[in-house]
Amino acid sequence: MDRVNATTPSASSADDPARAAFAALRTPEGEQLLAELRDHDPADELATATRLRRTHPADLVSAALGQARLRQRAVAKFGAEDAYRMYFTPNGVEQATRTSVAAHRAARFAGLGVRSVADLCCGIGGDAIALARAGISVLAVDRDPLTAEVARANAEALGLADLIEVRCADVTEIDTAPYDAVFVDPARRGGRGRIFDPEAYSPPLSWATAAALKAPRAALKIAPGIPHEAIGPEAEAEWISDGGDVKEAVLWYGEGFAPGAFRATLLPSGATLSAPAPLPAPPVGPVGRYLYEPDGAVIRAHLVADLVERCGGRLVDETIAYITSDEPYSSPYVAGYEITDELPFSMKRLKALLRERRIGVLTVKKRGSAVEPEELRRRMKLSGPGSATVFLTRVAGAPTMLIGHPLG
Repeated sequence: MDRVNATTPSASSADDPARAAFAALRTPEGEQLLAELRDHDPADELATATRLRRTHPADLVSAALGQARLRQRAVAKFGAEDAYRMYFTPNGVEQATRTSVAAHRAARFAGLGVRSVADLCCGIGGDAIALARAGISVLAVDRDPLTAEVARANAEALGLADLIEVRCADVTEIDTAPYDAVFVDPARRGGRGRIFDPEAYSPPLSWATAAALKAPRAALKIAPGIPHEAIGPEAEAEWISDGGDVKEAVLWYGEGFAPGAFRATLLPSGATLSAPAPLPAPPVGPVGRYLYEPDGAVIRAHLVADLVERCGGRLVDETIAYITSDEPYSSPYVAGYEITDELPFSMKRLKALLRERRIGVLTVKKRGSAVEPEELRRRMKLSGPGSATVFLTRVAGAPTMLIGHPLG
């Protein structure tokens, strides 16, 4: 079997400059530097480095500045309170699950009575932290020695060391039998950037699926763009959006989940839409008074047909995920708009209409159009007190502009 998830463990941090630098950050002097750099401006980094090197070793200053940058980036995922106590690696910040999504996943496990989880490919520990905060004991495993040390430091920094055991090991060699559930987060980035082929994940999706099927319950974190045909019938597939942005997909296995079902979950509300199987293709028809833009998680989960059925509407085009109806419909899974104009695509006609109505603020949305929103706004030369939304799309196959405003 090929070795997976990162590099071969080394004997000690003395053999690895990155681990030595990390160890220095955890000394009192390193912690003092990090506290001092909490609110520093990256634009002033050269001057800051010059000043700090007068009283601290140059290598320590460089490591502290790098860690300060990572903490600032991590605030978006972890919040300031946690991010400025935690430690990160560049890949760790990029690949870690944001707290809201990890907490949702941990709550699903906890709600089914899961008390222990083997977290394979744990990274810097974002999911392990959420699981521990849900009262679940965690074995967190990563093969990269520095990453494992960072995960251990994060458990300690957040007061969760009693619930999180961190082990530096190859995940394929871990006995998961003693645990109530398994969570696998394969690496989806390589030396050339993001990996789209699930079998090129590290470990491959096939290995992760086999590991999941051996456990009483399991969850696999995957890229939200995974082809549906790559999802086996044993899994319940869930797409999760946070604040309207699709963040990830999860495959759930075992007791308490619905094999073959597709689910879309919206955070922070927690609203969730599911279907046991894909519905038939929805009807297509003319644009009505109202237009609905489904949340991205609904689109990824192929649940648009479910919403069309619920609102008694239709699609504007068989290939476009815009729903239209003649009656208003309210749902957490869609953003609704009242449409005032439907025009064939024409920059000239749109500019004239916006000038006539004194539109100074224009929101541009597109689906099925190659026009860039910023370029369109620039060419419109907007002026006036009014606002509007324009949808650049296709209606019955024809390039079309729909103008309107948000409901409510």
